[in-house]
Amino acid sequence: MILTNDPTRLVLTAACLASYGLVCLVPWLRHRRARAVARAARAGGGANAWIVAYASQTGNAEQLARQTSETLRVAGVANRICEFDELEHADLRSTERILFLTSTYGEGDAPDAAASFAQRLMTRTGLELQHLHYAVLALGDSAYASFCGFGRALDAWLHGQGARALFARVEVDRSNADSIAHWRRQLSHLVGTSDAPDWGAPEFADWRLAERRLLNPGSAGAPLYHLELEPAQGALPVWQSGDLVQVAAPGEPERPREYSIASVPQDGRVHLLVRLHRHADGSSGLASGWLTQAAPLGGKVQLRLREHRRFRLEDNAQRPLILIGNGSGIAGLRGHLRARVQTGQARNWLLFGERNAAHDSHYADELAALEAAGMLRLDRAFSRDTAGRVYVQDLLLREAATLRAWVEEGAAIYVCGSLEGMAAGVDQALQQIFTSTFMVEMARTGRYRRDVY
Repeated sequence: MILTNDPTRLVLTAACLASYGLVCLVPWLRHRRARAVARAARAGGGANAWIVAYASQTGNAEQLARQTSETLRVAGVANRICEFDELEHADLRSTERILFLTSTYGEGDAPDAAASFAQRLMTRTGLELQHLHYAVLALGDSAYASFCGFGRALDAWLHGQGARALFARVEVDRSNADSIAHWRRQLSHLVGTSDAPDWGAPEFADWRLAERRLLNPGSAGAPLYHLELEPAQGALPVWQSGDLVQVAAPGEPERPREYSIASVPQDGRVHLLVRLHRHADGSSGLASGWLTQAAPLGGKVQLRLREHRRFRLEDNAQRPLILIGNGSGIAGLRGHLRARVQTGQARNWLLFGERNAAHDSHYADELAALEAAGMLRLDRAFSRDTAGRVYVQDLLLREAATLRAWVEEGAAIYVCGSLEGMAAGVDQALQQIFTSTFMVEMARTGRYRRDVY
C-alpha cells in the first residue's frame, strides 16, 4: 500500500466520499420520511389517519379521490375516503391531514355532495383549525365565470380558520391532464413515494354508429338526435342506468364530451341523445356537429363508459322514483325507466318539460305504453303551447301535495337536464315545497340526485 500526504489528492478523495454518501443518503432519508409519515398516520389506532374527502357532481372528483387514496395506501399511509357531507366538526378538529377534492356546481356553488358540509360548517368562523394541514384539488370549467368557485371558497375558508396548506391549491380545467399530474406529483412528494398506481383513464374503444334519427323535426329548439352505438369488436360492456359515456371527437381527443346513457345493457346498444349545438357564427359544435351530421352510419366512434355513481339508482332501486327533467335530459331519465321495467318496479313518476307537444314529445309512444301498463305516471309541461309559459317547475308546485305524499312514502328524486333555468327552478320549487334544510338532507342521504349540465 502506498501512503501519500498530497493535500490535493486527500481533498479529492474526501469529496468523492462525500458525494457517494449523499447519493446513498438521499434515498434513505426519503424512505425514512415516508415511513415516518406512515407511522404518524397509523398512530392512535387510525384516529389520526389522513382523510381524503370528495364532493363530486358527475364522478370526476370521486374517481380522483379514489386514486389519491390508493396512492396514500401504497405509500403506507392509512387513510379513509368519504364525501364532504360525511365530515363533521369533530373530524376537522381531530384530524391532522385532510385532502379535499371538489368540483363546483354552476356559478360557484357547492356540488350536491357538499351542500350539507357548506351549510353546517362553512357558515361558521372561529373553529381554530391551526392543527389541520390540508390540500385542495378544485375541478372546474373555465367557460363559467366563477371557475373553481367552490374550491376557491373552501380554500379561503380553511385558511381563515387557521388551517395550513400542505401545498398550493391545484385547479383543473375540464379534466386537464397536466393539472391532474401536478396534483399527483405533489402528493407523491408529500408521502415520499414514486411507486404510485397508474392514474390513466381507460383507453377509448372503437364503437360503431348503428343508428341515428332526428327526434324533433319542426321544433323551435335545436335539432335533437337519438343515436345508437355498439362495440366494433367484442362483447357489450356492462353499465348501470345513470352512467355516462365520453366521446372523443376527431381533432380533440384530450377534451372528450360526456353524454348520459339513455339505455340499459339489455337493450344491446348504448343509446344517446345529442342536441346539435350552434355557435353565434352559425358553425356547429365540434362534438355535436360531428355526431349528428358528419359521422357516417356504420362508421367508428371513439367512446368509453364512465361510472356516474351519484346518479345511479343504487340504494334507491326499490323506492318509488320521481324523475324530473327537460330537453335532452330525458336521456338519463329514460335509462332509469328502462332499468325499472327490467326489475318490475312500477312506482315511477316522470315530470318533464319541453317546448311544443307537436314536435318535442320525445319517446311519446314508449312513455304512453308504460302509462298504459301501469308502470308510469306522466306529467308534461310544453311551455310554448300555453298563453302563459308553463315549465316543469310549475308542475312541481301544482302537484306539491302529491309530491309530499310520495316523498313521505320514501320516494327518491332524480333531476336531469339543463343547469340554467330548469335545474335552478326545480331546486327552488322543491325547497318551497319541502324547505331548503330538508332538500339538503335528501341530497346528503342520496335521495335527491342530479345530473345537470
